Amino acid sequence: MSTRSPRSTGDTPEPTPGLTRFNTADDDAALAALHEVCASRAWGGKVLARRPYATADALFAASDAAMAELTAADLAEAMAGHPPIGRPKPGDPTSRREQSGMAGASEALRAEMLELNLAYQEKFGHVFLICASGRTGEQMRDAVRHRIDNTPEQEREIVRAELGKINRIRLTRIAEHAEGDAA
Repeated sequence: MSTRSPRSTGDTPEPTPGLTRFNTADDDAALAALHEVCASRAWGGKVLARRPYATADALFAASDAAMAELTAADLAEAMAGHPPIGRPKPGDPTSRREQSGMAGASEALRAEMLELNLAYQEKFGHVFLICASGRTGEQMRDAVRHRIDNTPEQEREIVRAELGKINRIRLTRIAEHAEGDAA
């Protein structure tokens, strides 16, 4: 009895339709897709340069490696692509989906998050960044309360890790969704 998946031949799995499309896209189209994942040009260039990817895990590993190599300026560029928690980009379904934990938040919680976001931004010079997927508004508020006492160096590494989590979620959508699927 074979233990191979129906999508594989031999010991090498075949890429998903979304990953195949990403692998075969011209550089401009692939970079545009990567820019939707992460606003850092350095990150996008590093991930693009390692194409083609046999599996989503290989794509994730390349993303993680590229994230680890980003400079402080590259991280700032990546963070600039993220709206503050509680204020998703208007008309952006990804931003709205990722911040859905704030959708039902009370006005008091929204006001507190605005105040905390401003204090955080004043201290660190950038938006508070957290992988918000699956988190409640209260959990995000508690996280900013805790992290505001960090040093800039500590916070930069936390942000790097949070960006990595966000990138994996967004890259999963690229790798798994066939053309025409809702993204």
